[in-house]
Amino acid sequence: MKLTLIGNGIMAQSLARGLIKNHEIEIIGRDIEKLKVIQEKMPQITIKALDDQEDITGKNILFCVKPYALQSVSARLVGNANVLLSILAGTKLESLRKQIKAKHYIRTMPNIAASVQNSMTTITGDNEAKIIAMEIFSSIGQAIWVNTETQLDIATAIAGSGPAYLALVAEALADGAVKAGLERHLSMQLVQGLFSGTSSLLKHSHPAILKDSVMSPGGTTAAGYAELEKAGVRNAMISAVEAAFEKAIELGKK
Repeated sequence: MKLTLIGNGIMAQSLARGLIKNHEIEIIGRDIEKLKVIQEKMPQITIKALDDQEDITGKNILFCVKPYALQSVSARLVGNANVLLSILAGTKLESLRKQIKAKHYIRTMPNIAASVQNSMTTITGDNEAKIIAMEIFSSIGQAIWVNTETQLDIATAIAGSGPAYLALVAEALADGAVKAGLERHLSMQLVQGLFSGTSSLLKHSHPAILKDSVMSPGGTTAAGYAELEKAGVRNAMISAVEAAFEKAIELGKK
């Protein structure tokens, strides 16, 4: 299947890197020099500078620009796309329908792990395009269809923004090991193995059960966990998800 990505930012590049293994990829962007640099890294893709009148007739468009650029970029698009798949945070289907012509519309939120075909992607939109959307995003990791745009916005706060939150946790754990006296490269290797192993365990165990299985009475885990609770880490994570969701709602109103 041929997919045309409009936009060439980090998320677009992550998607392209994962999708080229199973799809024919074209990237359209405003800066041809930046596109050439991307093509050097991914020779399989084709590139094209965005025309003032860019014909998208019959194409499967993966719309990857920033939400604030929707109006300026969509003004250049002419014709009727086959499917428009938008990754724009908070941008509603209603807004997409008003500005870009397509047979079917999909909102989706992948994450940067798409580059290694391990994205956690949430999808919603026209049921007629559900099969094609699930096929595309299942090729770069796990894909979940949700029934409402509100659910997608909540999922964005977890699966879309979540890698940044987990990266903060990973960095902090490594910093803690360095502070205690372990070399940085060994600390990072331990954290990488920790995340990989814990991910596998979470497929089979509820987080609370996993936590209790590690925490012995009066042990090292209990001591460390008490410090996390004292610092309000649990509440901070909940607040982060709420803040990201509220921001998605705010973006949708612009």
